[in-house]
Amino acid sequence: MSKTEDNIQPDIKLLSFDIDNTLIDFHTHKSNFYKIWKKYKPQNDILLTYNTGRLIDDVLGLIKKGVLPEPDYIIGGVGTIIYDYKSKSIVKEFNDVLDDGWNLNSVEDIIQSIDHPISEQPSKYQHAYKRSYYFYNATESLITSIENDFAKANMDINVVYSGEQYLDILPKWANKGNALQWLLKKLDLKPYNTLVAGDSGNDSAMFDMEDIKGIVVANAHEELYKYTKYRQIYHAEGIHGDGVIEGLIYYGILPEEAVVEKNKDHADDYIIKQELSNIAEEDEDEKIALIREGYDKAIEALKKNITPLGFSACSIKDNITSGTDANYHSVWARDGAITIIGSLSLIHDEEIHKCQRQTLITLFEHISRNGQIPSNVRILDNEPDYSGVGGICSIDSGIWVVIAFYEYVNVTKDLEFLRTYFSDIKETMRWLGAHDSNNDALLEIPEAGDWTDLFGGSYNILYDEILWYRANVCFGRMFEMLGNYEEAGEHIRWSQVIKKEILQNFWPSTQQKLFQSVSFAERQFTLGDTSYLIAQTTPFDFSWRCDVFGNVLAFLHGTIDAEKAHQTFKFMLGVGVNDPFPVSNVYPVVTPGDPDWKPYYTVNLLNLPNHYHNGGIWPFVGGFWVKFISKLGLKDVAIQELYKLALINKEGLTEEWEFTEWAHGITGKAMGKSYQAWSAAQYISACHDLKIIKK
Repeated sequence: MSKTEDNIQPDIKLLSFDIDNTLIDFHTHKSNFYKIWKKYKPQNDILLTYNTGRLIDDVLGLIKKGVLPEPDYIIGGVGTIIYDYKSKSIVKEFNDVLDDGWNLNSVEDIIQSIDHPISEQPSKYQHAYKRSYYFYNATESLITSIENDFAKANMDINVVYSGEQYLDILPKWANKGNALQWLLKKLDLKPYNTLVAGDSGNDSAMFDMEDIKGIVVANAHEELYKYTKYRQIYHAEGIHGDGVIEGLIYYGILPEEAVVEKNKDHADDYIIKQELSNIAEEDEDEKIALIREGYDKAIEALKKNITPLGFSACSIKDNITSGTDANYHSVWARDGAITIIGSLSLIHDEEIHKCQRQTLITLFEHISRNGQIPSNVRILDNEPDYSGVGGICSIDSGIWVVIAFYEYVNVTKDLEFLRTYFSDIKETMRWLGAHDSNNDALLEIPEAGDWTDLFGGSYNILYDEILWYRANVCFGRMFEMLGNYEEAGEHIRWSQVIKKEILQNFWPSTQQKLFQSVSFAERQFTLGDTSYLIAQTTPFDFSWRCDVFGNVLAFLHGTIDAEKAHQTFKFMLGVGVNDPFPVSNVYPVVTPGDPDWKPYYTVNLLNLPNHYHNGGIWPFVGGFWVKFISKLGLKDVAIQELYKLALINKEGLTEEWEFTEWAHGITGKAMGKSYQAWSAAQYISACHDLKIIKK
């Protein structure tokens, strides 16, 4: 959602936004746009214009009800009326332009001769310069034939078909684009001074002017995507008003903090009230002091992992090597990527910045012929390893690198670095996409093929699918940075398909449609509902466990909305995934005798119950957990959890502030390696997210 230097548009003077299913949901009128615009409206003289199929009185009603903020102008009736809101009057000069060649009776005669089911829309959608009909599932050839019928009758008419159901017949100069162009000329503005937003075919004309900037919301119809794919368009990840707000932030019109606020205040939820009550009794200054001490210690710990090849997984000189521990003395793709993302707030630190960059270079220099990012590269001899435990490849390593590369370039604005390695990113995305073997938008993951490499998930795994969604968004944004808006749109659109599949497959619901064709796993979902995204699905069964990290990432990356995230948070808080420290990676743990238990969980005694990936506490995940709570708007709770995270990072194996790899899920005792890079980096990131430490 962040903007790049090339995309900031300080010369934008006028906004022209469609209303229905762009600014608001057509059926419910729900939208965050009114609230955000009122709070963050630019102080400069940017004109707000609604450009809609609705008639003026209809729009004025929405403004009066507080659904929409007051605009400067309203272009109504699909470009057939212009209304000056400040003077409360129709701009009559525009109507004179429309009279040329317009004959209402002749329009109705031709429409009645069409050999296809057609019906007139209600009278509130009709006026002297507009005839609107319901016209379902018309083909392109049928629309062309209607245009030809008007041409044969010597009528130069504008035929607009949208949403696969709406047909508008307008005067030849009447459409949203021509009306906007007329208004711009009247106001002595140029297309490059203008930002438009829409969702359907009747918005296409707004995007048609040279140098105009645009926002296409995530719920847009295919017809608009096809029309705008070669234009300079921001493809939003959010739907309706959320997508417009996202685009306004991208273009620099709204500030970064104008993120979409939650629709409902959950502070009165009983379990959250209890948490806030407990927090109120504690010493705030003492907590902040420890958090800040931890921040300084985290930077020290992170710098212990700086090597000539990039970030090591853990401090080499502070950990005794034995057996397979030599693996830690590597630049790990996953660990390195998460460390880069967590430490981007320290980009001004030359030593850390250089290591961030070198970590990516090292990984790209060892990309395989088929586009696979290595699982790790040994620091001792610069040799890559492409597999994990048992020779199984690490699917998520490549996904994390795609995400980290985008985040790095987005912060540094180093487009030359992007151009240098973008071909490698393309190959990696192609390799990753090949793991969608049945073309259902989700990746099929081999057992133990991701970060839980001694834990038995397989096939469609929530954590990996969330990352895959985010990687497609990042890939699209990188195309956007390079000016390739067609490819950008393709990948942003595909990410929305992935999101839809994730919600359908991982959020069980009894609200299945009757007679709907569903898979075996989906039929089982009808047995009940849950409050979180489940951990795994296969064609034959599913794991109902709560993957804490996967659910946290789902909200942080925008895969689920705030309402679902609140349900998930209350569940995780209630079962104590953050006790004694944040946060256990899975609930509940797998115990011997459980159908999910695997004999290899006893290897190195790592995945015994409440150990390692089987319910162990992971401080780096704790950093994401704090940011998750902060995004929910529960800052006091987030600070409390950051304080607890400081405590577990202070807990060491041999001394304080060792930022260890993981801790026992019940005792909270430090385990694993000390001075873990991603533990330190994500603590740093959480501190900046809560603005306890300013950048």
